[in-house]
Amino acid sequence: MVKTSYAVAIGSNRPGRHGGPRAMVAAAIRALGSITAAAPVIETPPIGPSIRRFANTAVLIGTEESPPELLARLKRVEAAFGRRRGQRWAARPIDLDIVWWSAGPWASPGLIVPHPQFRSRDFVLRPLAALIPDARDPLTGLTMRHLLARLG
Repeated sequence: MVKTSYAVAIGSNRPGRHGGPRAMVAAAIRALGSITAAAPVIETPPIGPSIRRFANTAVLIGTEESPPELLARLKRVEAAFGRRRGQRWAARPIDLDIVWWSAGPWASPGLIVPHPQFRSRDFVLRPLAALIPDARDPLTGLTMRHLLARLG
């Protein structure tokens, strides 16, 4: 398989074994490996029932893994960081989502790339626009910079 790039969104709003949310994000970046670039970490308000602010960023991962293989790796990292499935949008020690793939769209049971919600989420688009401003959403054809400006 050919090496491709993925943009992975990373968020945390609950302390864990590596420290507070910013420390959890930094530790997740180290745990992922194969990182080619990382956006600055930003703090954002929560969505849904959680009251804790999030530390969010996005990273580029260069790999030969297929989307399901990368997803399995992300789920292993989340589990190692204490992530347990439960209430949607609840506080979490770490959240890792594939939001973009250089090879285009992907759809299979349990995984859709690009992430279906990324176009409406400032906490994802701000890091993506900093990381890959001219990369295009394969479904709309708009760049990350344009998608962020549309949220304005």
